[in-house]
Amino acid sequence: MNFLRSWRTRIALVFAVVGPGFITANVDNDAGGIATYSVAGAQFGYSLLWTMIPITIALVIIQEMSSRMGAVTGKGLSDLIREEFGLRVTFLLMVALFVTNFFNIVGEFAGVASSFELFRASKYIVVPLAAFVVWGIVVHGTYSSVEKIFLSASAFYVAYILSGVLAHPDWRAATLSTVTRPESIGFRNYGYLSMIIGLAGTTIAPWMQFYLQASIVEKGVTARQYKASRLDVVIGCLFAAVVAWFIVVACAATLHSIGKFNIETGAQAAEALRPLAGEYAYLLFAAGLFNASLFAACILPISTAYAVCEGLGLESGLDKRFEEAPAFYWLYTALIVFGAGVILIPRFPLFRVMVLSQVANGVLLPFVLIFVLLLVNDRELMGDHINSRWYNVVSWFIVAAMIGLTIAMVIAQVRG
Repeated sequence: MNFLRSWRTRIALVFAVVGPGFITANVDNDAGGIATYSVAGAQFGYSLLWTMIPITIALVIIQEMSSRMGAVTGKGLSDLIREEFGLRVTFLLMVALFVTNFFNIVGEFAGVASSFELFRASKYIVVPLAAFVVWGIVVHGTYSSVEKIFLSASAFYVAYILSGVLAHPDWRAATLSTVTRPESIGFRNYGYLSMIIGLAGTTIAPWMQFYLQASIVEKGVTARQYKASRLDVVIGCLFAAVVAWFIVVACAATLHSIGKFNIETGAQAAEALRPLAGEYAYLLFAAGLFNASLFAACILPISTAYAVCEGLGLESGLDKRFEEAPAFYWLYTALIVFGAGVILIPRFPLFRVMVLSQVANGVLLPFVLIFVLLLVNDRELMGDHINSRWYNVVSWFIVAAMIGLTIAMVIAQVRG
């Protein structure tokens, strides 16, 4: 009886803190992410699947550090950077994050438009309606109600796993490519390198660290509840990685195998799946694109508003009313209005912006991680919850690898 009671208590604790980690990891399989994974599968087949294991390990470690910092300090990442490194450094970082996130938000509304264009619906109707729904969900909700909606949206990512299975991939080739060492010749190719950085940037975007830590704080997770919160993070990261793997596999099995290497949107990938993998795969991929785009169009502006308002010492939070945190809600509103508005500009290069924004995420990521590592190893701040030596070795290796890949990409581009 005591054993059963103990397990019930543990399960209840997990459900009490579940949300921030699972939502944060999965929302990054957004329109830009789906486009990036689709292009990776279409252009390179199964050959980039090897990146999934190291990227997943990096995702788990980075998300766990952010979650732990939020639970131990009770403060958001921008707050801590401002307090420890000053307003000037925080301001420069916020500007870089704001610009990158804005183009990511544009990409989300592009995903909304693309998914409905498959059903011949005009973007001039769909995008404004989606923007209004996104704005209403957050502005008129509480943290608890918004989180429940986001968790429900996360569950819909199963659609991509199903579409991957329906694509009938070569399971043996996909598995071998996932665990096989990559060919070194690819690292001298600009397209290959930029795609690796894009895959890392779309899976471990810089905004995720700010959103996760802020939501951990707002949910009220403390150091005592930290173990259950860590489980939330790990499960969310693993599920997100499985979804990403299946998107690459679906496009490799269908598009790459028939020589259709160039696709321009996630919607185009869905359309191409139709004759190759069947009607169900097409519909699941299209529905998943809409769900992911709308979901991320909610989260990304929230993350940006959290980061900027915390960095400048302004009130923020979903449990606050509009008049209690006006800067937070006005910034959130402006990001939605302008992000959706850009989509309505004729001939705007949406796909190029989406993929480049993911590469920009990868370039910015190591600089955000440097701040995270300096803070999480501050014993005055974290007490006994600082990183272990193994954690630090792996984390600094991730920083060095991302900087090295960026330099190699620039060199490859210069060499033509």
